[in-house]
Amino acid sequence: MTPGEPRPAVALLSGGIDSTTAAAIALAEGFAVHGLTIDYGQRHRVEIEAARVVARTLGLRDHVVVTIDLRAFGGSALTSEIEVPTHRPEASIGQGIPVTYVPARNTIFLSFALAWAEVLGASDIVIGVNALDYSGYPDCRPEYIEAYRRMADLATKAGVEGRQRLAIHTPLIRMTKAEIIRRGLALGLDYAPTVSCYDPSPDGAACGACDACVLRLKGFREAGVPDPIRYRG
Repeated sequence: MTPGEPRPAVALLSGGIDSTTAAAIALAEGFAVHGLTIDYGQRHRVEIEAARVVARTLGLRDHVVVTIDLRAFGGSALTSEIEVPTHRPEASIGQGIPVTYVPARNTIFLSFALAWAEVLGASDIVIGVNALDYSGYPDCRPEYIEAYRRMADLATKAGVEGRQRLAIHTPLIRMTKAEIIRRGLALGLDYAPTVSCYDPSPDGAACGACDACVLRLKGFREAGVPDPIRYRG
C-alpha cells in the first residue's frame, strides 16, 4: 500500500442485510473494500448471486467467491436435510441455539478472510455479526470476536513479524435490525437485491416464516419502511 491510498479491508459478504450494511459502512469510512463470499453448500444458495449483485452495486474493489462444502459434515438445517424451523414466535428467537446454526461457520469464514487479508497486506476485516436481533448463534457474540482477533495475531506470518495487527470491525454488533436498516438507508442502500431467507422458493421468493425472515420483517416494520423483496404466498 502506497502513501495516500485507502487502507484495504476484507469484508465478508453473504448477500444479506447485515453484511451489505457493514460493507457500506466500511466504504463510507474510507476503506478499499474487498468482498469475500463463501459458497459452503448452503441450501439458500440464492444468497451467493445476491452477494455478487451487492458487490457490483456497492462498487467494491473486487469480490471473490470461495467454494467449500460443509455439507460433508452436515449438522445444520442449512447444510443437511434437517427441516428449517418456521413460525417461531419472535420472543423465542435467540433463546438457545437453533438447528440453523452451522458448526464453526464464522470461525471458518474469518479464517478465509484472514488468509486473504494477509495476502493483501490488510489489517482490517469487516463482518456483519449482530448480538441483539439475531438467532442465538454463539459465533456472533463480542467475546467470540475478540477471542478470534487475539488468536489471529498469533496465526499469521504478518502477525508474528509485527506487520499485521488485526482489527475485526463489527459495526452492527450492538444494533437492532431496525437500526441497521435505518443506517443502511441513510447510506443510500437499496435492500431489494439482498437475501435473508433460509428456505427460499426456486425462483428466489422468501418464505416469510423462517427465523431469518421473521427478524427481517420485524426490522423493516420497526424501521417504518416496506421490505422491498418478494415473499411467496
